[in-house]
Amino acid sequence: MFRYLKRFSSAFTERERTSGRPTSANGASSFHLVWDVAQTPLVEVEATLEVLVLPAVKSLYFWALQVSFASQRRLKGGAHVGLQFNQRHPGSTAVNWGGYGAADTGGAILSGSMSSLASTPNDPNTRDFDWRAGHRYRLRVARSPVVLESGHAWRGSVTDLETGQVTVVRDLHTQGDHLVAPMVWSEVFARCEAPSVSVRWSDLRGVDPGGAVVVPRTVRVNYQTREDGGCDNTTVAVDELGIVQTTATPRQIPQGAILPVPGARIDE
Repeated sequence: MFRYLKRFSSAFTERERTSGRPTSANGASSFHLVWDVAQTPLVEVEATLEVLVLPAVKSLYFWALQVSFASQRRLKGGAHVGLQFNQRHPGSTAVNWGGYGAADTGGAILSGSMSSLASTPNDPNTRDFDWRAGHRYRLRVARSPVVLESGHAWRGSVTDLETGQVTVVRDLHTQGDHLVAPMVWSEVFARCEAPSVSVRWSDLRGVDPGGAVVVPRTVRVNYQTREDGGCDNTTVAVDELGIVQTTATPRQIPQGAILPVPGARIDE
């Protein structure tokens, strides 16, 4: 009898999480595409994001390009620039450029310049931004032309590739003098069974201090684990244009898989 109960309990605890809310500390289920690039200092990182299927529920969705800041082989924090489906902003559309200091310095929210974009909830990191599904947006982190007396300024910007309009979000201030460890990700605060949402990532590239273009040929798939509160029904897929991240669908690509980046090449 006790052996039966033990087996039943084990089966219950190992059951996939495909419904209900994520149980992570921040209430989100996240999954990432980690760039396979050499440990080369970078001064610019870019990725193109296209929202293919819009969210149908009033929950926060966040899709971003993430970088870490470093100096003399020591991490100085990290930040992410990306689009949000966010009910706190007009039309539920927003852009975010924010980050945190290194853990060994307390991990405080990074300071930065005041954005020229409005923010309905007056959030310094998240600003009103009228993005559209089906448009391709170029997310970019690069050195700012602004010179600080102490530290370094890094500029986050978004280019609508359908219209050519460039929007500067703002500058973040950090002690890091170069970028490392780029990745792109989806962070979803909706219930696991909420209607499926898809985004496509493409044209991943960085630039080193000498001006050489660095392009990842592959990315590594990472899902937030069930133990850490993630949903088990998120997956990724490679199509002819890029890599698609999708929620609320059976997982087809396993944790840790290495995927080719379509069209990865260095422009001549």
